[in-house]
Amino acid sequence: MSAAAIVTAAGAGLIPVTAHAADPVKPGVQGVASPGIDLDKASAGFQTFTSPKDRTVRKPLNAAKGAAAAAQAAEGNPDLGIVLEAKSVSAHGVALTTTVNSANASLNVVIDWGDGQSDQADPYGSAVLQHTHAYAKLGEYNVTITVKDPVNNAEVANVLELQTTGSDFTPYGPTRLLDTRNGTGALKAKVAPYATSRVKIAGNGKIPEGVTAVALNLTVTNPTSAGHVTAFPSGGDRPTTSNVNFEAGQTVPNLVIVPVGKDGYVELYNGGWEPVDLLADVTGYFGRKAASGYTPRDPARIVDTRSGIGTQRGQLAGQGSFKIQMPAGLHEAIALNVTVTNPREDGHLTAYPSDQPAPTTSNVNFKTGQTVANSVIVPVAADGSVTIRNGAWQPTDVVVDLVGAYSKDSQGSFMSFKKPDRWLDTRTWGKGQSPARGYTYIPFSPGEEGIAGYVLNTTVTNTVGDGFLSVAPDPNTVQQYRDKSNIWPDRPVASSLNWTAGKTVPNLVQASSGNTGIVDFWNQGWEDTDLIVDIFGYYETK
Repeated sequence: MSAAAIVTAAGAGLIPVTAHAADPVKPGVQGVASPGIDLDKASAGFQTFTSPKDRTVRKPLNAAKGAAAAAQAAEGNPDLGIVLEAKSVSAHGVALTTTVNSANASLNVVIDWGDGQSDQADPYGSAVLQHTHAYAKLGEYNVTITVKDPVNNAEVANVLELQTTGSDFTPYGPTRLLDTRNGTGALKAKVAPYATSRVKIAGNGKIPEGVTAVALNLTVTNPTSAGHVTAFPSGGDRPTTSNVNFEAGQTVPNLVIVPVGKDGYVELYNGGWEPVDLLADVTGYFGRKAASGYTPRDPARIVDTRSGIGTQRGQLAGQGSFKIQMPAGLHEAIALNVTVTNPREDGHLTAYPSDQPAPTTSNVNFKTGQTVANSVIVPVAADGSVTIRNGAWQPTDVVVDLVGAYSKDSQGSFMSFKKPDRWLDTRTWGKGQSPARGYTYIPFSPGEEGIAGYVLNTTVTNTVGDGFLSVAPDPNTVQQYRDKSNIWPDRPVASSLNWTAGKTVPNLVQASSGNTGIVDFWNQGWEDTDLIVDIFGYYETK
């Protein structure tokens, strides 16, 4: 595996820009064996729908023959009936089992899926029929199965009510739902150690009942010791994973996509030794009705104030802003990774639709001289634009990477896991740390069709030097790694999170599955570091 002519990092804040040079250390690569998790079976919300035989409705096949036909239908094949069972098998798909009870006779079976599509079978006598179907749009459907027995002039039908399992996205806000500093959404008090703060989601403002998950920007502020925050659905078991890691005196944000409990709440657990203030800003929610699907993409740099990409060259002025222009009418929201570097004072950035006033929410909080990144999901204005505003009084550099978009034409529906699952922890897996200037690849769904991307939380810890993490799809297959015919992937030029020596830094990553279902995690620093990858769900198109 050749490491010659690899792109290396340059520029302030360890955010990658293109520069051709030889690496001073030999790049490394590590593979992660799949832990055997089936992304379909592990997801939440898979359901079974049934309609028993006693719901079968019978009538004469040829009503024009009148009373004689009705009498014949009552006598011929009197036990003709249908039992229906359907199971969710994907975000849009169901597997239907039709059990037909019948005397020996040639039958005609028609399955009307309720969306204008149908299937047909011609069994002889009793039969168990298997069919699968994928709906183009999420929603509730009535599946009607009709069985005709021409010999006995009989026709029976049964109707099965079902609902697709995936969830589509609806932009909302940005709106602050929780601020323990002033009593928004909770008591005006810090969250005690090893305690939770409940945040009302469903039924809060214009967020409807029945939402399945929510996109929140969580911020920890005013901590007096180190700790972490874990978000999870109300009524569920608290997972062992974390969403935000912090140290004393830090203000740390992180985007989370978390399932909503049946009571409409999510819980935020303070895993630190001391009380902390928590803020939660909503930017959208997921539900089982057709809305906007997600289309991930390879991360692409669309703004860099240091070089003038996407905006004028030079730091963004204090209280200043710039626009990101997307095609009008194409997207409902976009997924970004926003990075601040070289800030001249403490402050925050806010991303919001350009046709709305600047909200009081924040997406990235920073200290003087700090380089910090955060994932952002932001609704777009009617003309397709988004505004990024510097809430500080002094200027800063801003870098924006586009990682995906939500649109009504996309079929990428969200499938959330019942519990987040830890796919990688280099502290315990026995193969060493994530290699400096190299990458670790994880096969999440190799060979599985319809998986568009993954919702991950990445964390770096035990950091020796400064660095940044890049996440991108891998062009190789598992077999290529096995037979050592794999190629060295292009080094990404977008960053997912940035760290400084001695810090533990998390960030949500919405990673594309690419063409192979394998994702690469690049340690773009000059020292080995520990890497933790938790998966919260995935996007599926079928």
